[in-house]
Amino acid sequence: MNRLAVACLTAVLACSAPTLHAQISARAYAPENLRTLSISDQQRVISQEYAEQSGGRRIPDDQMRFYLDQVNRSSWGFSRIKQDIATSLSGSGGGWNPGGGGGWNPGSGNGVVRCESRDSRQRVCDTGWRSARLSRQLSDTRCEEGRNWGSRNRQVWVSGGCRAEFVEGRGGGWNPGGPGNNYTVTCSSNDNRQQSCAWDSRQGRPALVQQLSGSACVEGRTWGYRGNALWVSNGCRARFGTR
Repeated sequence: MNRLAVACLTAVLACSAPTLHAQISARAYAPENLRTLSISDQQRVISQEYAEQSGGRRIPDDQMRFYLDQVNRSSWGFSRIKQDIATSLSGSGGGWNPGGGGGWNPGSGNGVVRCESRDSRQRVCDTGWRSARLSRQLSDTRCEEGRNWGSRNRQVWVSGGCRAEFVEGRGGGWNPGGPGNNYTVTCSSNDNRQQSCAWDSRQGRPALVQQLSGSACVEGRTWGYRGNALWVSNGCRARFGTR
């Protein structure tokens, strides 16, 4: 190879090196334990992972807040984040609740349906179950059964900005009032303040059915019962019912 050919080849490689390096470094390294990173770095790697899986779309703000909460409160690893992003983007249209019509997750036992109220509009999602119960709240808007979500006719409905994952419920549908029914009350401590919520004492003593917050709900410490009212504090958000 003559000197001219060597010089040309060297020039081509030199020009392409930055592009090649950019391609290699485009996917950010992230440790499995994201808690070793700063919050800003956690946001960066989660945003980049979402963009790579979604073809360049920006992660919704409330989904990012949810992941940060799971990383720093529930110790989710990066692999769990990646798996959840993939699940959220599966199906038509992408988004945290693809298609707005609920998504089926065959890897979640009896299945999970995601149903999302966009622009506060009501959305009805098919479930195939006689009744449903809220498994995980995805929206900043609090999801309260009977107010902005419910189940009927093998479907679940959401409204008023509620976005959540639902699983098959126990027994019949939601029917407040009267012993033996699936009477539930959702109570939420906003900004860590104590909050009281009405409870029908005829239903008996309340029990925690489902924790909705990252903050722990511990009876006697962050939630309790007195008279005709429940109370929650220190960020506890939960659904209470009768056993």
